[in-house]
Amino acid sequence: MRGAGSEVAGPCSTEEEARDELASKRPDAVLLDVNLGPGPSFKLAETLKGHGIPFVFVTGYDQNVIPAEFDNVERLQKPMQLRQFVSAVAKLLASPNKNGH
Repeated sequence: MRGAGSEVAGPCSTEEEARDELASKRPDAVLLDVNLGPGPSFKLAETLKGHGIPFVFVTGYDQNVIPAEFDNVERLQKPMQLRQFVSAVAKLLASPNKNGH
């Protein structure tokens, strides 16, 4: 992502680390793995949505694991290529309706 001109915060390996980052910075967009702990969690996704911060799920889980409230959030399936990350973030930043907000 840095090579594509992005300023990168993280990566964060736990929800707590990610929340600490969010406490000090407001990112333009987030690539969010739903498994930042012992299993899938969507609390950080709820926080991002509540703050109007657009995000993309990056996951190895099937779509049916993601709650219906996040149906409008793009999901990148692992493994993926860098161009998929770059494309997803570019779409988020270009969208006037960022994740339904």
